[in-house]
Amino acid sequence: MLSIQNLNISYSELPAVRDLTIEVGKGEILALVGPTGCGKSSALRAIAGLIEPIGGEILIDGKATVANGMLPPEKRSTGMVFQDFALFPHLNVESNVGFRVKNPKLVDKWISKLGLEEFRKAMPETLSGGQKQRVALARSLAHEPKILLLDEPLSNLDAALKIDLRVQIREAIKEAGVTAVWVTHDQEEALTIADRLAIMNKGKLEQVDTPEKCYESPQSRFVANFLGDGRFVGGKIKEGFVQTALGQHPYIQVDTFESSSTNEVEILIRSHDIGLQIKSPGNAIIIAQAYEGETRRHVAKLDTGESIDARLPHEDQIPFGTRVQAYVKANHPLVAFPKA
Repeated sequence: MLSIQNLNISYSELPAVRDLTIEVGKGEILALVGPTGCGKSSALRAIAGLIEPIGGEILIDGKATVANGMLPPEKRSTGMVFQDFALFPHLNVESNVGFRVKNPKLVDKWISKLGLEEFRKAMPETLSGGQKQRVALARSLAHEPKILLLDEPLSNLDAALKIDLRVQIREAIKEAGVTAVWVTHDQEEALTIADRLAIMNKGKLEQVDTPEKCYESPQSRFVANFLGDGRFVGGKIKEGFVQTALGQHPYIQVDTFESSSTNEVEILIRSHDIGLQIKSPGNAIIIAQAYEGETRRHVAKLDTGESIDARLPHEDQIPFGTRVQAYVKANHPLVAFPKA
């Protein structure tokens, strides 16, 4: 449905997107994710036809949008949902959703599906942020776009509201059967809403895969650090396992690992993979902790000098300076990188 081939975008000769190639299937939700300034919003605007790339091609349902002149935004069969909602302030909800929509049944459908019935005659200024975003989504879906583009749609909303709304938006997109590209810098949001993630760094793709694969088997240190809260612990490969200060573990090697001739590696360990047991002498000492509601985060310094995080139930409070035995409680293999 959407094919991006060798896309390049620059601003005043400074590259913003470099050789971006992605295929997005019909009905798929792709989260384009990465830190601020990585090029994800530039790529989205190029898909929409709002900026002209300096190279590459974008095909929507097999139709070229860049070759032989730029195809204007209104002819691309795309809909956009912005972080600032972009509603018409002088029109009520029903009129906003129905603006230039030929089939009024689609207006009624999405007003109903997105829980906006009681707000039909309400003006945008009387709505909450979440209600405004649902109106913006309903307006886009009522036009039956082939591609739905969402640019940080939840960034202006309260944290508690984001959790419910991202589920509602995903369900609506899936019901519509529309292909979607969702730009966000929020890793938790991306993991929750996407069928696949496309993780960008400094204008280039680092990894494209399912949320599970990107989180559990990151193909670069950047992806490992960007998704989740992992730490790296040194180890050595021996007899099919990696030996670390935390014990012996099965491991998965990333693609770059095969080019390394040394058996010294660093393994990625997430905070939920670590268990702590008060024990002397043990192999670590607690140097910090923080209450997080459902969990309590402990920072333990291993006798090797390395620090690790452990998230335990909030009832488990281990005092500062306590000697502990830190161990890997995860049953899955750990990801190993060549030693930096």
